[in-house]
Amino acid sequence: MNVTPESPPNRLWTLALGTLRPPPGAARIALALAYGLLCHIVFGLAVLAMMSAMFFGMSESFGRVPAPWSVLANIALIVQFPAVHSLLLSSHGSRFLAKLAPMGHGKTLLTTTYAIIASIQLLAIFAFWTPSGIIWWRAEGTGLVLICAIYTLSWLLLIWASFDAGAEVQSGALGWMSLMQKIRPVFPDMPTRGLFRVIRQPIYVAFALTTWTVPVWTPDQLGLALGLTLYCLVAPTLKERRFARRYGDRFAAYKHRVPYAFPTLRRVKHHDE
Repeated sequence: MNVTPESPPNRLWTLALGTLRPPPGAARIALALAYGLLCHIVFGLAVLAMMSAMFFGMSESFGRVPAPWSVLANIALIVQFPAVHSLLLSSHGSRFLAKLAPMGHGKTLLTTTYAIIASIQLLAIFAFWTPSGIIWWRAEGTGLVLICAIYTLSWLLLIWASFDAGAEVQSGALGWMSLMQKIRPVFPDMPTRGLFRVIRQPIYVAFALTTWTVPVWTPDQLGLALGLTLYCLVAPTLKERRFARRYGDRFAAYKHRVPYAFPTLRRVKHHDE
């Protein structure tokens, strides 16, 4: 796997600029643009659906499954995300993803295909959730302003962490932009900068935070928060196994000096790899 040690802004900027003057190949360019458009539309819809649905404590959605089957349907919506998400990150999942794109471009479009599927999964949770109709608590006045600020901060931390890890990979842009330029995808190196200096799993921590910093609390929101937080605790252990195999001693040294999910008060010297 090709990697690059460039900083996130330079890496993304260079990749994006390269799409402005692609090599000839109308079919390849059309496929790349189609995948890119689909990926970013679905990705945007999924993020907006998640932000808005959780803001109202999962009390507003399009799901209308009758009780008591609605509980099972909602549980299925939660479970399908980590199950498929983790499966596709495995070696078998990668080979499966590589077969989904036409014209033999599956490997190049792998990150884009993965982002499309993950976005559809998230969109399904928040668009098709069946609300219980029970509201336990709703913030008001100054409390509402404060919680909204914390909720916004949680999302900003998630965006920041995703950018530090490689925005082109997290958003799915790496695949279609590489195909557009007729080059092999160049993955970012092991992330150690930005929020990754503080903890090893800032994306998962920020993702979990978004589920607990909402201004409306319902049984739905609690169930969702517990389910997704459990995923955020378990999934990184699988990720770190992959990193241990891929980066060896470099990851072992990074793991030794940077805490898993909770920052420490003691000063730790960080060295960019």
